[in-house]
Parts: sequence; C-alpha cells; structure tokens
Amino acid sequence: MAKTSRSNRSPKGGDEAAVRKRILEASFAAFMKSGYAAASTLEIATRARVSKRELYALVGNKQEMLIACISERARRFDVTVDLPVLRDRESLEQVLASFGTRLVREVTDPTVIGVFRLAIAEAVHAPEVARTLDSVGREASRAALRKIMAGAQASGLLTGRPAELAEQFVGLLWGQLMVNLLLGVADRPAPREIAVRARNAAAAFLQLHPLPQKQAAE
Repeated sequence: MAKTSRSNRSPKGGDEAAVRKRILEASFAAFMKSGYAAASTLEIATRARVSKRELYALVGNKQEMLIACISERARRFDVTVDLPVLRDRESLEQVLASFGTRLVREVTDPTVIGVFRLAIAEAVHAPEVARTLDSVGREASRAALRKIMAGAQASGLLTGRPAELAEQFVGLLWGQLMVNLLLGVADRPAPREIAVRARNAAAAFLQLHPLPQKQAAE
C-alpha cells in the first residue's frame, strides 16, 4: 500500500501549529519583499515549504494571511492597563509614563516598524493593509489610553474628552520619532531614552492640563 506523502496530509496537533507559524513567517517575508499586492500564494507556499492546499487550510486566502500576520505582530500593541485608583496627579503621571514607556518600546521594534512601512508602501494598491493595521493593531493601545484618561476624568484629575486627551498625549509622546524611524533617519531609542521620553511626555501633558480649580483649592 502506497504511503501518503507529507504534503498531502493535514498536519495535526503541534505540527499544525508549527506549520501555521512557518506559513505566517513566509507570508510576512513575501509581503515585505514583493509587496502585498504582488506577492502570490505560490511564492508564500514555496517559502513555507507547504502545499497551497495546506496554506489555505491552515491560514486561508492572502487577505486572511495578511490579517493573521498583522494580528501576530499587533500583540506588541496590546499595552493593556490594570488601572489603579487615581487619587492624585502624581499617580496619574506615573501611570502615563509607564504606559508611554511600554508603548514606545513595543512599537519601535523593527518588526512593527516593518509593518507600518508595508502599510505605507501598499496604500494605493492594497489599502486593506493599512485598514487592518489600524483596526487590528493600533486600536488596542488607543483603547487602553482612553481608559486611563476616562479614569482620570472620573477621579476629577482631568477635564475633557478621553479620546482627545489620549490623542494629545500620544502626540507629545512620539513627536517626530515615528516619522524618523519610518524614513530610516533615526535609530531605535535605547530603553533609558524611551523611559525619559515617556516621563517628559507625561509631565508636559499634565502641565497643559492643570488640576481643575475646584480640586486645586481643596
């Protein structure tokens, strides 16, 4: 009785997870090399050393591969917050500095910068790359920061709309750093530089939003 070749069998258990990981790594490499629009499923299957049938069975079509690739890397964006009770401005400043440090550390990872560059390069031919990055990746960190701002507002430490406050803090945190990284004219900051940047952003943000007069007088 003839043996069934490995390429015609569906991997199971740990093998399936390993093959799926290989497919996603091959997909990302192909997207980065050829661009999302130009990369073919044949190229991806060849890189991953799998059949096209395995590729579709374990991940899906090319757009599903894109979503999976970004989702894997978007975990770095998931700067979740166990928000303490914010009783004073000092604790708020510490929380913002901690959040900013984690966010800049994760987003400046070369792999994540590569995803941003891919989205920019494919903006015309494959706008779904940018849409996926925005909805799957960036929203997690934005939601976490809005939660911080809403908590500070509920504690009477800030006034304003949480979404607008969050955007303002992000602007202070990043400055020109992201643009410079995308252009390749700046190196990824060292951990100490990132921590200083986050502390400075938190301090500057609170200076722009002084304690409401009622609380300041108490």
